[in-house]
Amino acid sequence: MTARDTFDLTVRRVIRAPRQKVFDAFVKPELLRQWMGPRGFKLTALEMEPRVGGSFRLTMVHRHGDTSKVTGTYKEITPPERIAFTWKWDSEQMAALPETLVTVTFNEREGENGPETEVQLLHSGFPATDVRDAHDAGWQGCMNKLADFTDSRGTAASLALVGTPRSTYVRTVRMALVEKGLEYAYDPAPPHTPPVDAISPYGRIPVFRDGATALFETSAIVRYLDETFEGTPLLAPNARLRAQMEQWVSMINCHGYDAMVRRYVLHYAFPKGEGGAPDKKTIDAAVPEIEQLLTILDKAYGPRDFLVGNALTMADLFVAPIIPYLAMFPESKALLAKVTNVTRAHAVIAQRESFRATAPN
Repeated sequence: MTARDTFDLTVRRVIRAPRQKVFDAFVKPELLRQWMGPRGFKLTALEMEPRVGGSFRLTMVHRHGDTSKVTGTYKEITPPERIAFTWKWDSEQMAALPETLVTVTFNEREGENGPETEVQLLHSGFPATDVRDAHDAGWQGCMNKLADFTDSRGTAASLALVGTPRSTYVRTVRMALVEKGLEYAYDPAPPHTPPVDAISPYGRIPVFRDGATALFETSAIVRYLDETFEGTPLLAPNARLRAQMEQWVSMINCHGYDAMVRRYVLHYAFPKGEGGAPDKKTIDAAVPEIEQLLTILDKAYGPRDFLVGNALTMADLFVAPIIPYLAMFPESKALLAKVTNVTRAHAVIAQRESFRATAPN
């Protein structure tokens, strides 16, 4: 490997769309505006002359206010095969970086569902490997948004969720995706299967992909969705409320799921006691813990319909999928009758489209 290879970055993506359509998304201003920029960024200003020797200037602004500016000159435009342009950061924090070169090639091929375009982006001329690597996530995010815009599947061309629909954690992520208004590819594979093991070192569900970005752990996935997509906010709006939100998520992860699901619901759903009956010893030991957990949640809800503040947050998405399972079995059903704040709040969230659309069979 040469030094120059070391300081180059190559990003590849296959998009289910004709080559001309994908190429046009790079050279037509009204199309470039729709996708240019990593996840979470919007193109707020654009000037471009898509011809050899012409220049461009663009401004990208993140949802949280960070601004990045780029200028460049078109070096080659060969429709619909290739485009090359220089890339120079115009932002204060990145102004010291040298001008680099971006070359994008478009190769069309026939796929199972029609024409596909293999996009190969070569960004060359980085002064060091850490600078090169810092650009990888940005271009991967751009490729995801390009696919969202040009692929007939929309965001389902990039977003993929794996995990059985009966899992409360999988349902939490599915609810988050619905709240964000996102289409996604869904594989209902159970734990410890190849698509799960490819992402999770523990073989647990859910696992998630956004193009080249792979994530496991429910909280991490929901946070990613909220940071990078519009739609219903899923994180509380200030530090105090976010801390409270994390408190309830942590309680479910560390205490609630174990008592309510692992040592209670699953022993009814998949009985392992004598003669194939539920293991009553394990169930009976879990019931007092479930009562304590529900009492804590009931106090937390109080007269409100949400755990934190007066709007839905990630904490509600962790609790909501568990309650219907508790309502199915005798001891926990009786306990739910005592916690009227929990049942009232759950009745509210049960009316949301995200809850109705993700109900397991």
